[in-house]
Amino acid sequence: MSFDLSVWALEDGATPEDVRTAVDGCRQGRHVDRYPDPRVVSFYRAITASYPDRHPGPDSPWAVAPLHAAHDHVELNLHPTCADQVLLDIERLAGEHGLMLFDPQDGSVYPPPARLPG
Repeated sequence: MSFDLSVWALEDGATPEDVRTAVDGCRQGRHVDRYPDPRVVSFYRAITASYPDRHPGPDSPWAVAPLHAAHDHVELNLHPTCADQVLLDIERLAGEHGLMLFDPQDGSVYPPPARLPG
């Protein structure tokens, strides 16, 4: 069993419900053929620089590799025993790249820190 997260690049002003709608569309195989969002590309490059998803080693946090990356999101399937630092890095990088974080375990959506009410 894995612990799953995904990061999403949606339009400014997107709500948690918009993220859930996008997740549902992905799960149903509805993908728009678009050029990858630069935020997704940057996030993917940053997370896989620290935790490679191509030919991962025995200490890899990834339960499924390579990561599923689409034009507007990246799915991250983690081993439940992965280090807490991996989760902190995912959260930090999602914020740095302006991505919304979706937790399918309970349906929670976390906006980037810049979008949180101050």
